[in-house]
Amino acid sequence: MPHKPSFYFYHFGEGRSGGRRPEAGKMAEVAEVVEGCRLPVLRRNQDNEDEWPLAEILSVKDIGGKKLFYVHYIDFNKRLDEWVTQDRLDLKKIQFPKKEVKTPTKNGLSGSRPNSPEREVKRKVDALSPATPVLVPQETAPSSAFAQCSRIPLDPREYLGGYENDDDTHDGELQLQNGAARRPLAVAVQPGRKRKANCLGPDEDSQDSSDGIPSAPRMTGSLVSDRSHDDIITRMKNIECIELGRHRLKPWYFSPYPQELTTLPVLYLCEFCLKFVKSLKCLQRHLTKCNLRHPPGNEIYRKGTISFFEIDGRKNKSYSQNLCLLAKCFLDHKTLYYDTDPFLFYVMTEYDSKGFHIVGYFSKEKESTEDYNVACILTLPPYQRRGYGKLLIEFSYELSKVEGKTGTPEKPLSDLGLLSYRSYWSQTILEILMSLKSDNGERPQITINEISEITSVKKEDVISTLQYLNLINYYKGQYILTLSEDIVDGHERAMLKRILRIDSKCLHFTPKDWSKRGKW
Repeated sequence: MPHKPSFYFYHFGEGRSGGRRPEAGKMAEVAEVVEGCRLPVLRRNQDNEDEWPLAEILSVKDIGGKKLFYVHYIDFNKRLDEWVTQDRLDLKKIQFPKKEVKTPTKNGLSGSRPNSPEREVKRKVDALSPATPVLVPQETAPSSAFAQCSRIPLDPREYLGGYENDDDTHDGELQLQNGAARRPLAVAVQPGRKRKANCLGPDEDSQDSSDGIPSAPRMTGSLVSDRSHDDIITRMKNIECIELGRHRLKPWYFSPYPQELTTLPVLYLCEFCLKFVKSLKCLQRHLTKCNLRHPPGNEIYRKGTISFFEIDGRKNKSYSQNLCLLAKCFLDHKTLYYDTDPFLFYVMTEYDSKGFHIVGYFSKEKESTEDYNVACILTLPPYQRRGYGKLLIEFSYELSKVEGKTGTPEKPLSDLGLLSYRSYWSQTILEILMSLKSDNGERPQITINEISEITSVKKEDVISTLQYLNLINYYKGQYILTLSEDIVDGHERAMLKRILRIDSKCLHFTPKDWSKRGKW
């Protein structure tokens, strides 16, 4: 009897009101609801309660005389976007898109187009002087005119998506409070470094800032998304469901699979080579020919059932491209290329009698001028909240230790990725601080540089983490770290939950000098 795949549904977000509702008015007709309209839409929150958050209509389609509306909930993550029926729309509260005043164009012709409230905000922002500070919501990208897209372009710098660090484990996230009894630690700060320590204020946290994102993709292989190409097509999920081995996954975001596959109820993937096919029969036929039972490349780590494979984006292009397409379904902030040559992919697998099953992966540039040791990182949804995310992060830093470098993930991080990295940095740094022994009854001393060298975490990330934990204090002319009992107890509880760890003795990895082109 064939094994029936388990089906994964996901509900995210919190019970938010969606902002102030417009005043009640005359109920609009369904035919009047067009792209750009905003209105309350019925949805179930995490507590299985009904709520009516404000949503924007991104697309409308008619199936058998029944209208469906694709909605984005304002102030909610895009992974919650969905198709809804008209009975879930509150037509009494509708906000119609505003019309732009006709203005001359470069050709001397006038023109107007429907304007969503987001475009109105963007116009006001553009009118301000460059020196005026403005907060612009990141989640709701400006809507653009509906783009003609009958096929996915094959240009490596165009729509082949974006994939990013959308990781999982917030298990063991520290609940930190300052107070109670404290254990002080003296931190020696090098002369002339005082400004460095203070330069990362709460508004300049090195993980939260998206300043410096290039307006065009960097040719060195950076995967930071170029948001100027954001349009209605890429804002909408295009894959209904993916079957990968024994799991069925509901994608969160757009991924540029071939257009003809986006209409299928289920997209089937080979879990070993990640080739995508249109039907179960095609998959079964493929499995009779596919000899892979593990990712291509070299197995560089194995402990118990966990293995890591190193895959060269140049030598295994097909697998690397298929991996990026799958990852894009769950990552939203970065750009994915057909040209995978500049990247290495490290795939984590779980072994059983049928083979090595993909759990997650991270990618990194072969040559990074900015000390990035991770470009994109992802734990697949069925394996999230089980400690695999921190294991991926820990492995990336273990590679940096072997390379003799400090590293940092490429920014910006996703919401889930930021939580995972902050949790990992906090636990790693606290583990070192709590292991320090005092000499001759004096306070133990350690420098920021020493913490960075021991952990391979970049100094800026060490400083921002200490500030995030609110551990740095200035006392009698020097910086000291104070650990409260709450922080110590919280850390110890978190470490008890963290069962999966990397064993450096099981790593068989020799770094290459990628500056020599012959190595490519």
